[in-house]
Amino acid sequence: MKLFKKTTSYILLSVLTSLSVSCKKDFDEVNTDPIGKSTTSANQLLAPALVNVLQANMLRNRNFNNELMQVTVDISDAEGKIFRYDVRRNWADYTWNTCYPELTNLRDIYTIASQPTSTNSSYKAISLITQAWVFQILTDVYGDIPYSQANQGKEGNLQPVYDKQKDIYLDLFKKLEEANTLLAEGAAIIKTGDPVYQGDVTKWRRLGNSLYLRLLLRASGKSEVSSQVIAKIKEIADTNKGNYPIMENNSHTAKILWNGTNSSTAVYSSPFMINVRAVDFRTPAITSFFLGNLTNWADPRVSGAYGTNGYNRFGIAGGPAGLIGVPSGYDTGSSVVKQSYFYSDAQNASVTLQTDPYTGIIMNCAEVDFILAEAAAKGWISGTGEAYYTKGIADGLNYWLPAKFTSTTDPELLSYIRAADIGWSNSLPLDNTATNAPSKMEYIHLQKYYAMFLVDFQQWFEYRRTGHPFLPKGTGLANGGRMPARLNYPLASQSTNPTSYANAVAAQGPDNINTLVWWQK
Repeated sequence: MKLFKKTTSYILLSVLTSLSVSCKKDFDEVNTDPIGKSTTSANQLLAPALVNVLQANMLRNRNFNNELMQVTVDISDAEGKIFRYDVRRNWADYTWNTCYPELTNLRDIYTIASQPTSTNSSYKAISLITQAWVFQILTDVYGDIPYSQANQGKEGNLQPVYDKQKDIYLDLFKKLEEANTLLAEGAAIIKTGDPVYQGDVTKWRRLGNSLYLRLLLRASGKSEVSSQVIAKIKEIADTNKGNYPIMENNSHTAKILWNGTNSSTAVYSSPFMINVRAVDFRTPAITSFFLGNLTNWADPRVSGAYGTNGYNRFGIAGGPAGLIGVPSGYDTGSSVVKQSYFYSDAQNASVTLQTDPYTGIIMNCAEVDFILAEAAAKGWISGTGEAYYTKGIADGLNYWLPAKFTSTTDPELLSYIRAADIGWSNSLPLDNTATNAPSKMEYIHLQKYYAMFLVDFQQWFEYRRTGHPFLPKGTGLANGGRMPARLNYPLASQSTNPTSYANAVAAQGPDNINTLVWWQK
């Protein structure tokens, strides 16, 4: 027994000694990840960041924006239904928690592209444009947010201040000005790392200036900046157009074309496929407001056949009586029955938004047309607004029905506009929100509403800015029937950054859905 114990001890000692030597021998080489990298390039950061933000935007568009803005109704008498303006505090977390980490990556693109060994003016500009895009969404959702000190965790700043929305907007204007100047240099970028424009920096420049117009228009109602904002809109659209190229057709629309499903080999996959079950995708009913206008107009996106099996372009399934919607904001206990909904992939339809490669829209040309239509109607730029308005209708339709209308004078387009009774009239007043009577602003924003279908929160933002389009108010609405003006700050921001949070609330107002952000006041 003693011999056995002694032998065992020698064996264990030998093994431990061997392990010790082995652990020291070639330690650095063995413990180095052969695949991972300690550094990265601007090209490698761009696509993942854009895809992640866009996927999050699309999901919130589907289950939040669409419910508020009467595209869909998640039929139920349960509490916490967005279509009734019953917005719970946990809705605030997702956009915040997705966007801020990706802003670190987008900011790092600028840092990398500024280094002597990898300097590239186009990547610096794209970083500024994409940061402006994400920060615009964040500040329009929440109001005052971390901005000037955001994404500085690596530098040790874990409790950034919340900047005022006015200051954020003014700095975003500077970012987009710088981006326009940088992109004029035309420095090449890597095509395969650009999921939006495949390396075409001239189109990135158009996106930057189009986004600039969006932001300028949103701030135009504030007296303290309106004169400079209107002057810049005129410079971009009229007096200095050559130096500020903008989107002019759907080839300039900023989108990520989904080219995969939920398989492991996909490059860019729609979140409607990888995050939403087929049964859930077809669950919400389509509203009578969204569908009623389209059917009344005999709109080609829902009338006529499209695809091999004759499905409409929006992939909408009708009930026994056809394409019939349900009212939004109805009272509980009303026994509303779903009739029309969006087809899901499991139904073997040839056209569904769940699998559609064109749903990944960052910003489209039709929105730019309607921005210019509003500016012209208000006398800020030349024209009456009619030409831009008509072009917006054409570009909005042509995005989903490629090249259906060859120009704004296409007889088929003009026939559609006449039959739908949506033609421009210079005799209309500019606005008439007091009585909900027809006006140029209502005409513009009703068409803009459909042009911005699927585009993150933009329908909600524009409704908050303008009060258009006129949405019918159901008697079952919560929150006193008031459209939510913002989302509250995420709960984590209160516990991890209490001082800055408290300062933001003191400056902006109570942290609830009815506190107006700067450009709404």
